[in-house]
Amino acid sequence: MKTTVLTPVSSARLESLSAGDSDILLDNARLLQRAVEPRQTLLRGKKLALLCESEEGADATLFRNAASALGAHISHIRPHLSDLRQHDDLQHTARMLGRLYDGIECQGIAPELVELVGREAGVPVYDGLASDRHPTARLAALLGGTESPGTLRQLVLQTVLLSTLA
Repeated sequence: MKTTVLTPVSSARLESLSAGDSDILLDNARLLQRAVEPRQTLLRGKKLALLCESEEGADATLFRNAASALGAHISHIRPHLSDLRQHDDLQHTARMLGRLYDGIECQGIAPELVELVGREAGVPVYDGLASDRHPTARLAALLGGTESPGTLRQLVLQTVLLSTLA
């Protein structure tokens, strides 16, 4: 059985992908695309938080499907971080999320709150990773292959998750 080795990419670098970061992600996605071993165990035991209002939205569904196909457990949490008035409460909540989860996907949350969660949680925090507006979204079209655009997008998401969590 061939082993897939992925080059790590920092979740902080995902917001402004350089050409080099894009190349690394594309190379890793192609490795995953050709992988012969079952993917459903690659993130087994990992717990991810999906912070968004509705778990029925397209971005939430894409993230959940990509992560669960790798074996991760995804918990949907409705974000009420903006309801917390005190900076200390926000920090405490972010730290607690970091203790409970291996990674956090934020969708529809103010960038300054995502940044605070990222600083305090101590785990990878993604800002709309599954969104069409995320810098990684354009990489799916560059992958090539016979898969549908949705499958290619899912491969890119899985590559990011594996690169930052495994």
